[in-house]
Amino acid sequence: MDLKEPPPARLGDEKVDPDMVKYDSEGSSGVIEGDVQNGKLERGLKGRHMQMIAIGGSIGAGLFVGSGSAFHSGGPGSVLIAFMIVGVMLLFTVQALGELAVLYPVNGAFFTYTCRFLDESWGFAMGWDYALSWLTVLPFEITAAGITISYWRDDINIGVWITVFLFILVVVQIFGVKGYGEVEFVLGLIKVVAVIGFIIFGIIVDCGGVPTDPRGYIGAHYWHDPGAFRNSFKGFASVFVTAAFAFGGTELVGLAAAEAADPRKTLPTATKQVFWRIATFYVLSLFIVGLILPSDSEDLLGASGANTKASPFVLAIQMAGVKGLPSVFNAVITISVLSVANSCTYGSTRTMQALGIRGMGPKFLTYIDKKGRPLWCVVIQIAFGFLAFIGEASNGSTVFTWLLSLSGLSYFFVWGSICLSHIRFRAGWKAQGHSLDELPYRASFGVIGSWIGFFLACIALIATFYVSLFPIGSPPDAETFFENYLAGPVVIVLYLGWKIYTRGRGGLFFKASKMDLMSGMRHLDLDPLDNAYRKKSLANLPKRVVNSFV
Repeated sequence: MDLKEPPPARLGDEKVDPDMVKYDSEGSSGVIEGDVQNGKLERGLKGRHMQMIAIGGSIGAGLFVGSGSAFHSGGPGSVLIAFMIVGVMLLFTVQALGELAVLYPVNGAFFTYTCRFLDESWGFAMGWDYALSWLTVLPFEITAAGITISYWRDDINIGVWITVFLFILVVVQIFGVKGYGEVEFVLGLIKVVAVIGFIIFGIIVDCGGVPTDPRGYIGAHYWHDPGAFRNSFKGFASVFVTAAFAFGGTELVGLAAAEAADPRKTLPTATKQVFWRIATFYVLSLFIVGLILPSDSEDLLGASGANTKASPFVLAIQMAGVKGLPSVFNAVITISVLSVANSCTYGSTRTMQALGIRGMGPKFLTYIDKKGRPLWCVVIQIAFGFLAFIGEASNGSTVFTWLLSLSGLSYFFVWGSICLSHIRFRAGWKAQGHSLDELPYRASFGVIGSWIGFFLACIALIATFYVSLFPIGSPPDAETFFENYLAGPVVIVLYLGWKIYTRGRGGLFFKASKMDLMSGMRHLDLDPLDNAYRKKSLANLPKRVVNSFV
């Protein structure tokens, strides 16, 4: 089955205006006609870029600093379990996203899939919620980068560093997707090496191998005193938002598919790398921190934003008495925060451009210059970056709290929607007479994995709702609730708003038999691939297990 020219794009029974969306010979959208003459997104991301985005793309302040407050509120046991739950959810989610993105490497990725396989209104809500979360995270990350510098120089106003980092970010955007890819590759490599180095260091500290550490052999002492869990179930539930913020950006692998040179080859490899990222850089590193740092340390109370002095990683190094190393890791945190700021710009601009293409945003957002850059989307994102200067105001921290309330929780909505989109896609694929052998890449855990991922996303939302309604150490409070759960009402308002605007177009779910499965499909020969491997048997079971993660 050789697909060269897919039929016009449709949203269920509703056709997308053919004057707005056209597909090139490879089935990839991006040529928009009208008042603005457009270019196309540049496919400049290579295999090494995709793999590093998958492995170390969004490792930043959420892991290195935000985890400190999670340790203090929930204890090392809660942190380990919650991060493992979210990690498993992400593993299933990225596998599902990989299957869809290899077949449909279109701009907007998961937001587009939600529009096509679930509901147009829910896709609108997910698209703008995701774009807004990245828009609001950028000024926070830039401010965070500036705060990390105060670890060495607190005599220079943070506004100076905000200006410097904004300028660097603008320079990176000049080079388009190649600039993003190269910066992420270099910074991601530094983060990966640093985390691996910390894990080795932590093992040595725990075994009593550091001469400057008077504690000697530690073992699992801190899991018994002060204990593995704090604040009972509320403490455990409070960790989920921290985990979501720390893992946020994992889905960028799928978003980058539209600009990958060879998504069929690079995406499967990149999605499999997510397992090692979750197991090593999150779960293992946090387990080591929990072994060598007591969770009742008062220094952890300030673990928010980019207060590296309260970073559990930096505190663990300081408690070991190793001079100079805390400064090295602080530099790593600075680099990590800048890396996430770079990802903010990529994630928001590509999503906004895709929203514009589908008529869900202003038409000027669709403009792409000759070098493949969504120019006006980049301008909007950089403009949001200037909100970082709000931190100079006396109530700046309050403003940032409300801005960030849009981000952490929104990832659960996005990840759950990706899993549900995959489930609905498989239903449509089967209903329209296609076999799984036709898929160029299949999620290792199939539909079952997506159901588990969707279920875990719902559980995380419920747990976060509970701890937002009944916060730790205080009675129910409306302000506290919305600071933690604002993304929920925002998603509902966006969904209902678009549903009313379009007069309920498309219903609740698109019928499986009427889903548009052809539009945006990359030019592929969909003959059965490697049937010897695809046919499940006991003989190839070891190979199939290994290929799921490598």
